[in-house]
Amino acid sequence: MPTAPQPQNTDELYQALQENQRRPYGRTRTVTAEELVDVAERFAEPLPLVRTLLELQEAYTYGSEPRKSPVVFARLLTLFDEQPDVFDDRLRHLLFWRFKWVANALRALPEIPLASLRQWLTEMRDRYEKAGLGLHPYYGQAYQLAAHVGEDTALAYELWAGRTRTRLSDCEACEICERALYHLTAGDDERALRAWEPVLAGKESCQEEPARSLSYALLPLLRTGRSDRARDLHLAGYRGCRRNPAMSAEVGRHLEFCALTGNEARGLELLAENRNLFDEVDSPLDQLDFLTGVEVLLQRVEVLGHGELHAAGYAGRTWTVTGLRAEVRGRADDLAARFDARNGTTTHTDRRRTRLDRAPLLDTLELTLRTRSLDDVTPAAPVATAPASPATTVPDALPELILRARAADEQGHPDAQACWARLRTLVAARDYTHPDDPAVGPLVRLRADLLDDEAVRARARDEFADAAALHEEAAALYGDAGAPGEAALARARGLLATAEIPAADAGGPEGKTSGPGGEAKGPEAKATELTAAHASMVRTHGETPGLAPHQEARMLGLRASALAQRLQTTGSQEHVAPVLAEAELLHTFAARHDLAGEISFAHLLRATTYAISGDLPTAVTEADALLERLRTHGPAWHLPRTCGLRGRLQLVLQDPEAAYTTLAEGLRLAADWPAEAVGATRLHADLAEACMRLGRHDEALRHLTRAAELDLRHGSRTDAYCTYSNAAQLSLDLGRVEDCIALLDSLLAEPDVAAGELDDRLVAQLRLTRARALHAGEDLKAATAEFVALAAESAGWDDDPGSHAMIAAETAVLLAESGEFGRAREAADQALAAHAREPRFEHLSNSLRELARLQAQQQGADGLPDALALLAEAGRVADEARAAGYEAHGRSLDTALAYEHGRVNAYAGAYEDALAALEKALALLGEPGREDDRAGEWAECVRLAGVVEGLYLERPAPALTRLVAAITRLTALGHTDETESLASLAARLRDEE
Repeated sequence: MPTAPQPQNTDELYQALQENQRRPYGRTRTVTAEELVDVAERFAEPLPLVRTLLELQEAYTYGSEPRKSPVVFARLLTLFDEQPDVFDDRLRHLLFWRFKWVANALRALPEIPLASLRQWLTEMRDRYEKAGLGLHPYYGQAYQLAAHVGEDTALAYELWAGRTRTRLSDCEACEICERALYHLTAGDDERALRAWEPVLAGKESCQEEPARSLSYALLPLLRTGRSDRARDLHLAGYRGCRRNPAMSAEVGRHLEFCALTGNEARGLELLAENRNLFDEVDSPLDQLDFLTGVEVLLQRVEVLGHGELHAAGYAGRTWTVTGLRAEVRGRADDLAARFDARNGTTTHTDRRRTRLDRAPLLDTLELTLRTRSLDDVTPAAPVATAPASPATTVPDALPELILRARAADEQGHPDAQACWARLRTLVAARDYTHPDDPAVGPLVRLRADLLDDEAVRARARDEFADAAALHEEAAALYGDAGAPGEAALARARGLLATAEIPAADAGGPEGKTSGPGGEAKGPEAKATELTAAHASMVRTHGETPGLAPHQEARMLGLRASALAQRLQTTGSQEHVAPVLAEAELLHTFAARHDLAGEISFAHLLRATTYAISGDLPTAVTEADALLERLRTHGPAWHLPRTCGLRGRLQLVLQDPEAAYTTLAEGLRLAADWPAEAVGATRLHADLAEACMRLGRHDEALRHLTRAAELDLRHGSRTDAYCTYSNAAQLSLDLGRVEDCIALLDSLLAEPDVAAGELDDRLVAQLRLTRARALHAGEDLKAATAEFVALAAESAGWDDDPGSHAMIAAETAVLLAESGEFGRAREAADQALAAHAREPRFEHLSNSLRELARLQAQQQGADGLPDALALLAEAGRVADEARAAGYEAHGRSLDTALAYEHGRVNAYAGAYEDALAALEKALALLGEPGREDDRAGEWAECVRLAGVVEGLYLERPAPALTRLVAAITRLTALGHTDETESLASLAARLRDEE
C-alpha cells in the first residue's frame, strides 16, 4: 500500500524525490523510494526511472540492505547500455561512482563466491577503461577485497596507494581511513593515528566520516596513552552512528571501547539504545562486526559477575547478559565461518578471536558526566538503603536487631536506617516468626516502627501526603501496642507532614504529591496550617503523660520545627521570636537530660532562624559554636550537616573560598556515614555552587552529577533530574557540547522518562537543552527536528504560553537557518500569538531580528520584503516593551533593531537605507564612556557603517573620517581592543583610495 499520494506527473515525482532525500536513511525512506520507482515506470520517459533507481540504490546502500543494491544497479547499467544519451555528465558520474557501492555490497554477502567478487572487479576495470577513466578506484576496490580476504594485502595496497587519485576515487576522508587501517592491521598505532589526523581533527569528512574513523581510532589512542582524546572522540563519534543500521559496525566498536575502559554500565546503556540493530541490519559483514563488539561487552560484564543483568537483545524475548552472550556468540561464530569458507582463509575468525581476547586497557575512564558502575544498574532493587556506618554492624540475631534499631532511632543514629531496612525485609518474608521476648514487644509494635520509619523517608522525598497517612497508621498501631508516647510522636509528625502537602494534592483521591508543575499553597495558607499544627502538637504534648525524656525532647523538637517551617514560609520578623523560644525550651530540656542529639538540633534551629531573619553574624556565631561542641561532645554524624549550614552562610557572605573549605570538610566527614542520613546530596550541590563562584567549573560539574546520582539512589527522582538538568546546562555553557548531549541522552533513556512517568515539563526542559546542544554542535538537522517537536507539544501548554513563545521563536530561527522560511514564519507567528498572552519581549525580539537577518543573508533582495516585515514585528515588540517599562538584560531592543535594519538592508543591496539605519543606531547608542560596556556594540556599528559607506557606496573619504574619529575616541577611553577591526577596515579603505 502506498505511503503517500502518488505523483501524477514528472514534476510531482521530482518533488517527491526531493522530499524523500531529506528523510533519514531507514525503512520509511527505502519504502518510499521503492514506490517512486513503481511510479516512474508508468511514465514513457526513461530519465525519471534513472533518477528514482539512483535514489533507491542509495536508500538500500545506506539502509544496510546490500542484497538489493546490486539488483538496482544492474537495471541502471542496462539502461545506460541501451540509452546512454539519457545520462548527462552528472548521472554518468554517479553511475560509475556506484560500481564501488556494488563491490562493497558483494563483499558483505558470504553467499557470493569469491570468483564472482573478482569477476565484478574485472567488469569495473573494463568499464572504466572503455570509458577512458583512471583506474585508481578499481585498485582501491582490489585492495579492499584483499584486506577483506586477508591475503596479498601489501601488494594490493601499494598498487592502490601509489597511484594518482581521480574524480571517481573515494573521498579523501574514506581513503585516509583505509590507509590508517592498513597501518593499524600491521600493528603500527602511531603511524595509523598520524594518517588519521586530518579526519580526527575534522578537516576531512563525508557521509560515513568521521564516524567510521573515530570508532577505529579509539583503541589505538588508548594504547598510545591518549585517553582524554579517546574519551572526546567516543562521545562525538558515537552520536554520529547510534541507531544507524548502516553504521552498526561502528556502534559495535564503541561498545567494545566501553568494555575495555571500565565503562561496562555505559556499554549496556548504549546497547539498549541500539537494540534496533539486532533486527534491522541486513548486511552480514556489518552484523559480524556489530555482534563481535556486543560479545566483547557482554563477555566483560559476565566476567565481572553480573551475568544475571538484563541486556537488550533480539526482539521477542527477555535476555540476560549470559543468555544474550550465548546467542550472539553462536551467530557471530557462524558468520565468521561463512566468510572464511567463502574466502578460503581464517581471517575473520582470527580477527574475532583477537577482539575477544583483548584485556581491558584501562581500569576506569570517566566517559560521561554520569559515571555509573554495574552495581548501579542492578535491576529490580527497591530504593537503595544506605549501609550502616563503619563503626557499627547490623546484628544478625532478630531480638538484638530490633532493640538495636530502636536504640539507634532514639539517638537519631544513622545506623537506624540499615537496621529498619533489614527488619523490613525479614518481616515481609512469608516465614517470619516474631520473637517471644518481652524486651522486644509484640509484632504490632514492630509494624508501627516500620511504618513510622517509612513515613519519615517519604517526607524526606517530599511525598508529604504519603508521609502523613503512614504516620497516622503508625500512630494507631502504636496505640494498639500500648505505646502512647510513640503514638503521640507519630501523630505530631503526621501533623507536620500534612501542613506541607501542596494545595493541588490536598484533596486528591490518593493523596499523592504533584510534580514541579503542581500548584503550591500560598505562603499565608501554609503558615496558617503550620500554626494550627503547632497548636495541636502543644495540645498533644500536654495530653500525653509519662513521656520518656527522649520522647519529650522529640516532641519539643517537632514543635520548634513547625514554627521554623512557618518562619521559612513567611520570612516574617514576628515569627522569629516564637521559634527561638521553642528552641530554647528544647535546649534547656535536652541539656538537663544530656541528650546530645537534641542539644545539637536546638543550636541548629537557632542558627537557621538567625540566618532567615537576616542576622547573619549571629547565625555564624551559633554555627561556629555548634561545630566546636560537635567536635568535642558529638554526635559526630551531625557534623556534616552543620558544615553544610556554615558553608551556605559563607556563600551568602560572599566568601566562596571559606565556603569551599567548610563544605569540603563536611563532605569528607559525610563519607563516614550513610549519604542520605547526613545530607551528602545537599553538600555536593552547595559545593558545586562554591566551585562555580571560584571558577572551578569541572569540579562543579562533578559535584552536581554526584548530587543527582545520590538523589536517584534515594528515590528522589524529580530532584535528581532537576540537578542533572542544571549540570547539562552548565556543561553546555562551558562549551562541553558532547558531554551535555551524552548526559541528556542517558537521562532521556531512563525507563520512567521513556514511559512518561516523569513530569512532562521537566522532560521538555531536558529535551530543550539537548536541542540547543545539538545546535551548538552543528547538528542542525537533529536540532531542528527536536525544536519542531517541542514547539508542537508546548502549543498545548495553556498554563504557560510564555515558554511556548520562547520555544516557537527558537524553532523559527533554526528553520530559517535550514532555509525553510515559510515554516519559520509559521513558527514565528505562533510565538507572537503566545507572546500576546504572556510577554517574552527580549527573547522574541532577538529571534525576529535573527530571522530577518537570515532571510536577507540567504535570499538577498528577494528576501528583503519578508525580512523587513519581520523587523516591523520586532519593532512592535520593542514598542510594547517600552510601554510596559521593560528593560532588556542585554542590548537595548531599539538600538539592536536599528542595527539589524542596517544589516538586513546591506545584505539586500539597499545600501543607502542600510547606512541611514546604522546612523540611527549610533544616535540611539550615543558615544561610549570610559566605563561603558557598550563600547563593543558601538564600535561594531561604526565598523558596519564604514563598510557600507566606504566599500558598498564607494565613498571612502567620509567612511575614513568616521573610522578615524571612532578609533581616536575609543583609544582615549582605553577601549583599545575595540579599535582593531576599525583600524583594519581603515587600512583597507586607504589602500583602495
